[in-house]
Amino acid sequence: MRFCEPLVQPHTAERGASGRSPGGTAMLAASSRKHIAMAGRLGSGPALGPLGAATVLAAVLCVAPAGAQAQPAMSASAVHAAASAVAADPLLPGKEKSKTLRFKREDDEKKPSPDDADINWWANLFANLSAGMRVAMWLGGAALLIWVLLRLRDWLGRASRDGELAAVPPTHVGTLDIRPESLPADIGGAARELLRRGEERAALSLLYRGALSRLVHGHGVPIRAASTERECLALAAPRLSPAPQAFLTQLVMGWQTVAYARRQLPAEDAEALCQGFDLQLPLQAPPGAAA
Repeated sequence: MRFCEPLVQPHTAERGASGRSPGGTAMLAASSRKHIAMAGRLGSGPALGPLGAATVLAAVLCVAPAGAQAQPAMSASAVHAAASAVAADPLLPGKEKSKTLRFKREDDEKKPSPDDADINWWANLFANLSAGMRVAMWLGGAALLIWVLLRLRDWLGRASRDGELAAVPPTHVGTLDIRPESLPADIGGAARELLRRGEERAALSLLYRGALSRLVHGHGVPIRAASTERECLALAAPRLSPAPQAFLTQLVMGWQTVAYARRQLPAEDAEALCQGFDLQLPLQAPPGAAA
């Protein structure tokens, strides 16, 4: 009586070098897909997305048959089909948005629009201009005040100098000696005598010196040592009547013609000046002298 021995066949043909059967490979693929889905939902791993998950699953599926000797390798179309199936799985979301709280920074402030920037630029411009105008007005007012003070000082100084000069009459006007003691008593007659000797310049110089001396010492005209002929006429105008003023004007013009232009006067004009001198500019007592 022979007993039948159980036929034990090795599974080396169904197992690969890794010792994993085709069924085990399918289970591994399902488990991998489940873990990938859980990682996508829970956020415990990196965000793979549908394409990344499909790629991982395809890699697992490719590794499994590589170790099996009984089944051929999967084709590229099969891998793409498996990846598409995994990508279509709703348990594998592609993107996930989350919100967190953090402190606000200055860089996050809302930037002004171009229109607001233009309005602010014009507002700043007008503000700066108004400030500048206020400063300019203050400076102009200060400059005007300083100018008024300087003019007042000059006016007061001139008035005081005029008073001092009036109190102390000059002895010379330019190079001409106008002291009464340096002149003859009869100025017109002495000038006529010089004319007869042909000394016209000396005669006109004597008449002009005598006129200045009588204006200063007799009429109180404030003539200064540096006064010109025109200034002497202007200073004497308020103190003389029209006729003496006209005579003084003719005398000054004659003197300038002979002294500066170096021309001779007509004989009748020179004679008229000599004759009219004591008549138009008589010798008078100084102002304020006792009668």
